[in-house]
Amino acid sequence: MSTEIDPDADRLERLARVLEFERGAWGAATGRKEVRIRQEFGWSPARYYQVLNALLDEEAALRYDPVLVGRLREVRATRAELRRTRRPGAA
Repeated sequence: MSTEIDPDADRLERLARVLEFERGAWGAATGRKEVRIRQEFGWSPARYYQVLNALLDEEAALRYDPVLVGRLREVRATRAELRRTRRPGAA
């Protein structure tokens, strides 16, 4: 029996926790979600979204929940396109 720590197991556990949280938080009010992020993970919302975005690029995330990850990737792409096409000075 090995006593070595498997770094992939930690990464996959974090992936599952973040995706499960995101699945349950879909459509939640922003302020309430930010409070829940701090309670659940102990992270700032900015850190949570950094981790989430990195996870969305992993094939393991797509295998874990293809519908959720596909939807989140689409939302991310739409927001990125809006940022690219926004005119300077436009509200």
